[in-house]
Amino acid sequence: MGVASGTAIILALAIIAACALLLSLAFTGAALAYARRRGLLDQPGKRRSHTQPTPRGGGIGIVAAIVLAGVSAWCVLDGALPWVQPGALAAAVLAVALIGWRDDHTPLPVLPRLLVHVGAALLVAASALAPLAERDPKLWWILVPLVPVLIGFINAHNFMDGIDGILAQQGLFVTLGYGVLSAWLGDVGLGSLAFATAAGCLGFLCFNWPPAKIFMGDVGSGALGLVIGAVAAFLVQRHPAMFWACAILPSAFLVDSGLTLVRRMLAGQRWYAPHRQHLYQWLVRVNWSHARTDVAYMIWNLAIAAPLAWAAARWPARGLWCLVVAYAAGILVWYVGKHACLAAAGRSLPHESA
Repeated sequence: MGVASGTAIILALAIIAACALLLSLAFTGAALAYARRRGLLDQPGKRRSHTQPTPRGGGIGIVAAIVLAGVSAWCVLDGALPWVQPGALAAAVLAVALIGWRDDHTPLPVLPRLLVHVGAALLVAASALAPLAERDPKLWWILVPLVPVLIGFINAHNFMDGIDGILAQQGLFVTLGYGVLSAWLGDVGLGSLAFATAAGCLGFLCFNWPPAKIFMGDVGSGALGLVIGAVAAFLVQRHPAMFWACAILPSAFLVDSGLTLVRRMLAGQRWYAPHRQHLYQWLVRVNWSHARTDVAYMIWNLAIAAPLAWAAARWPARGLWCLVVAYAAGILVWYVGKHACLAAAGRSLPHESA
């Protein structure tokens, strides 16, 4: 890649990110006015971490940035790309966002939401695997693990959207990392999608940083989780050696949501019901501020996840070891942090309250 072409690519990515940022700011601002007019407010409660009625649904700004800027730029910058992948992603994101938007207005039963999530995950997974399956049809078996993983990403990020700023900053960090990896590998089209998503998260974060003016809502949390999983799937499909790095970058959320889910299931609790048992929620319950908790998670991302992900990308033969270190450290931090919070609250783990 020459200096001139490299400069042109950087300029193009910067313009795309700027457009995504403006879209996010505009749509989030519109969502704030709409939520106030319609009385679309999250009320404080026993299983919530905020103390003031707060508008919800601002995640539509991130969705707009993804679909209008990210997917469009992906199509333009990747001329050899078949329309199936960006088309499938746009349709899946809109489906998850729409069912989330409906749920933000009137809570829906689990089944219709799950059906939409399954359909969206299947659509994205099939589009990611299609180029590989054309060469070897036997590879369609990868749908079996990939679809549940994408459904898990949708719901894990929904569960982790419980305090001001935390999901938006996580989305910003992870998609920025995926964008850097894509650009480094010369996959500018996919990188533009990742950078547009990161810019969308940044625009929303301007409204959502503590104290939040508006919450993301299901319209944004599920769609963002799907895009994070989808970008990773598309990146690994094109560059299999990036599997380890793509799995390390979202480790903070995957560890917290995964271990909390296992803990609730082993305790015989309704794992899908609202609760406040994630580590980040316990930190707030023992009087950490939302901003302090967000900073703690970002420190983990920058000090542990980012260096290990870069090492895994730079030396793929060592990627498994980087992954093991990242998740082992995450599990240790989660365990120690959870017990420290429970001790500070005067509770023991077996009798942990919801």
